[in-house]
Amino acid sequence: MTNLVQTIRGDKVIWMIAVILCIASLMAVYSATSSMVYEQLDGSSHKYLIQQLMFICLGAVVTYVCYRFHYMIYARLSLIIFIITLVALVYTKIWGIEIHDAKRWIGIPWINKTIQTSDFAKLGLIVFLAHTLSKKQDTIKSFKQAFMPLILPVLTVCALIVSDDLSTAFILFATCITLMFIGRVKVQYIAGMLLAGIFLFAFIFMLGTFFPEHIRVETWVSRFNDFFAQTGYQADQSKIAIASGEFLGVGPGNSIQKNYLPYAYADYIYAIICEEYGLVGGILMILLYLALLLRCTIMVTKCPKTFGAILAYGLCLNIVFQAFANIAVSVQMVPATGLTLPLVSMGGTSMLFTCISLGIILSVSRYVQEARMQKLVLSEIEEQIDESDN
Repeated sequence: MTNLVQTIRGDKVIWMIAVILCIASLMAVYSATSSMVYEQLDGSSHKYLIQQLMFICLGAVVTYVCYRFHYMIYARLSLIIFIITLVALVYTKIWGIEIHDAKRWIGIPWINKTIQTSDFAKLGLIVFLAHTLSKKQDTIKSFKQAFMPLILPVLTVCALIVSDDLSTAFILFATCITLMFIGRVKVQYIAGMLLAGIFLFAFIFMLGTFFPEHIRVETWVSRFNDFFAQTGYQADQSKIAIASGEFLGVGPGNSIQKNYLPYAYADYIYAIICEEYGLVGGILMILLYLALLLRCTIMVTKCPKTFGAILAYGLCLNIVFQAFANIAVSVQMVPATGLTLPLVSMGGTSMLFTCISLGIILSVSRYVQEARMQKLVLSEIEEQIDESDN
C-alpha cells in the first residue's frame, strides 16, 4: 500500500478530496438507508453499506485505470465515444427501462442491474466538445461554421436527455456554454447557442403538452409550482432536517428526518449530513467541492495542451455544478431536480462515471506535473552547461 501511494502522481489534493468524499458517502449512506431496512423487512442493516462500499471500490479501480491512461487517448476516441453516446440515448428513448415515470435506464444483461445513460452522455459530450474546441476554435469564423461542430452536437444530446431528465440536460448545457466561453468561442456564437437552446426547450415543452406520456411536463410544472409556493413534502422535511442539525448536528446515525424524507440516501443526502453533522458538516461539504474546482482551475492554467485543459475543466465543472444543484435543492434555493450529490449519494452509475471523470482529471494533472518536472530538469541541465562553459 505504501509503495502504491508513493507511485501515485498528479494533484494530491484532488486525490485527498475524492477519498474524503467517499468516506463521507459511507457514513451518510449507512445512516440514511437505515429506514429502508425496516421498510423492506430484510433485517440486514449492513446491506446498503456493503453495496456502497463495493461501488466505491469499483470506482477506485476505475479512477486508477483512467488516471494511468494518457489523457490524449480520449482525444483520439472522442468521435467514437460521441457516436456511442448518441446510440445509447436513442436506445434508452425507445427501449429503456422506466422507473418513477422516467425512462433513463437500460438494463445490463446477466447481472440484473441498470445503467443511467445520461451519466455516460455527460462524459461523452464533454470529451467530444473539448476535442472540437481544441482543434477548430481558430477556424470558426461564423455562426454557421460553429453550428455543425459545436452547437448541433450539444443541442442534440441535451434534447435526447431533457424529456426524461431536465436537470441533467440543464447542467450539461450550462457546462458546455461555460466550456465554449473558456475555449474562446466568440460571445455572439455562445449567445446564439443559448438562444437556440431556449427555443429548443420551448418546442419540447410544447410537445409535452400534447404528449405528456413521453415528456414529463406535468412533473416540471408541479415542481416549479411547489418551489414558488414554498410547499411540498420533500422540501418541508429537508428544511426540518437542516434546521434540526443546528451548529454541530445531532450526531452520526441519529437523524430523525431520514425516516420521513424520501430519497434521503440520494437526492436529499445533503440534508441528512446537515442534520447529523450540523452547519459545520454542511459547510465542509461545500468547501470540498470548491477546493476541487480551485485545484482544477490552478491545474488547467499550467496545462500546455488546450485539449487537456478544456477536458479537465469541463469534467470538473460538471461535477461541481451537479453538487451545488443538489445542495441548492436541499436548502430550497431551486426546485427539486433529482440530481445526486457526486461521490456521496448512493448509486452505482453516478459513482462510476464520477470516478471516471476524476480519473481523467487526475491523468491531466499527472501530465502537467511530469511536464513541469521535465522542464525543471532541462533548466538545471542548461544551467550546468552554462556554468561549465564559463
